[in-house]
Amino acid sequence: EVHRVRRSGLSPQGNPLLEANPGGAPCNLLAMLARLGHRTAFLGKVGRDAFGDMLRQRVSGVGVDVSGLRVDENIPTTLAFVHTQPGGERDFSFYRKPGADLGEDEVDLEKIASSRVFHFGTLSSTGEPVRSATRAALAYAKAHGCLISFDPNLRPPLWDSLDRAREEIDFGLSQCD
Repeated sequence: EVHRVRRSGLSPQGNPLLEANPGGAPCNLLAMLARLGHRTAFLGKVGRDAFGDMLRQRVSGVGVDVSGLRVDENIPTTLAFVHTQPGGERDFSFYRKPGADLGEDEVDLEKIASSRVFHFGTLSSTGEPVRSATRAALAYAKAHGCLISFDPNLRPPLWDSLDRAREEIDFGLSQCD
């Protein structure tokens, strides 16, 4: 999952101040559902660092089950630096290669089996090992009767090519309900 860092003003010396915002589209969705009283669980991976710790604390603090959140001892939490342009458009800079990614053998299948809905997004399709982990989790969710939700949240800097992004988005759209 992604830990977002946004520009939030200037220091007295004129340097940009950055604000840490734990989240990312899937975590944000789970947090909103939890606030509405639904039982939610997050499956993913963070690094053993301040950003991963903050993400775990914030997400669990709003009622999301994070027992399926794994910790990588060697690879840091993925970061997204978000810069808002005049007019409101946002630019994203990702620090992800490497970034802590869930492997297929780390997916908590029991969490999926006890779920009614399985949601995934494009970040988990941008590379290995998380692409294979997501596809295995998706197949398991389908086999266990979950409603499948997909967020085709395109972030071009994460992809080696936009053709590959299109293929993965087409795959996700072909799998969702």
